[in-house]
Amino acid sequence: MSTVFERQPTDPAVVAHALAGSRLRAFWLDDVPGAERYPALTGDVDCDLAIVGGGYTGLWTALLAARRDPSARIVLLEGGTVGWAASGRNGGFCEASLTHGEENGRRRWPQEYEQLARLGEENLDEIVATVAELRLDCDLERTGSLEVAVEPHQVAWLDEAPDQPGTTRLDRVAVRAEIASPTYLAGAWHRGSTAMVHPAKLAVGLARAAADAGVLLHERSVVRSIGEGSGGAGGRVEVRTDGARVRARGVVLATNAFPSLLRRTRLMTVPVYDYVLMTEPLSAEQRAAIGWRHRQGVSDMANQFHYYRLSADDRILFGGYDAIYHAGRRLSAAHEDRPASYERLASHFFTTFPQLEGLRFSHRWAGAIDTSTRFCAFYGTARAGRVAYATGFTGLGVGATRFAAQVLLDLLDGEPTERTSLAMVRERPLPFPPEPVAALGINATRWSLDRADHHGGRRNLLLRGLDAVGLGFDS
Repeated sequence: MSTVFERQPTDPAVVAHALAGSRLRAFWLDDVPGAERYPALTGDVDCDLAIVGGGYTGLWTALLAARRDPSARIVLLEGGTVGWAASGRNGGFCEASLTHGEENGRRRWPQEYEQLARLGEENLDEIVATVAELRLDCDLERTGSLEVAVEPHQVAWLDEAPDQPGTTRLDRVAVRAEIASPTYLAGAWHRGSTAMVHPAKLAVGLARAAADAGVLLHERSVVRSIGEGSGGAGGRVEVRTDGARVRARGVVLATNAFPSLLRRTRLMTVPVYDYVLMTEPLSAEQRAAIGWRHRQGVSDMANQFHYYRLSADDRILFGGYDAIYHAGRRLSAAHEDRPASYERLASHFFTTFPQLEGLRFSHRWAGAIDTSTRFCAFYGTARAGRVAYATGFTGLGVGATRFAAQVLLDLLDGEPTERTSLAMVRERPLPFPPEPVAALGINATRWSLDRADHHGGRRNLLLRGLDAVGLGFDS
């Protein structure tokens, strides 16, 4: 059985024309000219809190820590520049969910899911409030998200889903009235659960707000190791870069998909590459041809799904589908230029919006997702509670990173809170196996997911087995 994207393939000449001249660079990072730069760390320093990583997790931690204790000396170290990795490359879907969706959350933590849902909604409300309070220029729009069925079995999934407050079920006519795509068979509009943001502008704005609150930010300061500082086990933790040391009372590790500085977490995540296209701005006629008046973020319901949204200047970001793992957990800029993935995305784009044929893509890029076996963040401490970490967001971290920052600060404080009492926070996911088993398993799972999409969503023995042990996976 073929999918809609194979039944209605795009002319290769249309794809080639659309991709010609596109830049291999994240559009969001190009769209923040004049962003502040912060000096590299060149000398030793003592502080109360050291944060490793200048993405959303690290930036939210820095800002919230400064608000909790304005007198604290806080140092943030970033190996590249603020927001250059996942935080500047994602789709900008700022979701309320802390658990990578309701189904994943209910399956793993059924007894506390309602609490997790409430905390997630509060977290999103607080993000929106902070953006307004600090006047962060990040193109925030609380549009909600539109989940679309593009195959008959996906319509059945929508029909079987329980009613949810704030969700509007859309039939074929209604969903196409929202966004004019011939691929849509039905949909569900989750009205309040998602805000759309400009990812890089959010990162830059958080960095500026943290600096204004007294945080010392240092870019191009790669942390090589952490160890005991003066005073041994009861003293400070020492964070070492190539040319300097930071001695801190507490340390937060916010390194996302990059290799962990702690041996205990090195098998807990794998980097999976996701691919994205951004169009040039739509003309008034092109915009009218697709509708999209409410500007929702959109995703389809396949295992290998697409996600897409409008930018503030009416470009369309179109990403997803391929999720590529490279054996050995290797991160490399060479993995970002994958013509087959960009060509496939472009073809699927014009199947989704055939009325936009002739539109060109200005940017194409990729980024590594810090995938964990439970598909949402996990937490922990080390060095007698003086080091806290969070990772494994699995592609849904724009909103959840703020919640993670609060958890990390709670853990370092050592006082029980509602957040630290959660089973989701206390439990750790299963690790991925070492190579070559990891590569074999991940690629077999990806093949099985593709097969399910081609067979009415039916999961084979491998996928059913993974589901049974809590490892059910989607891309």
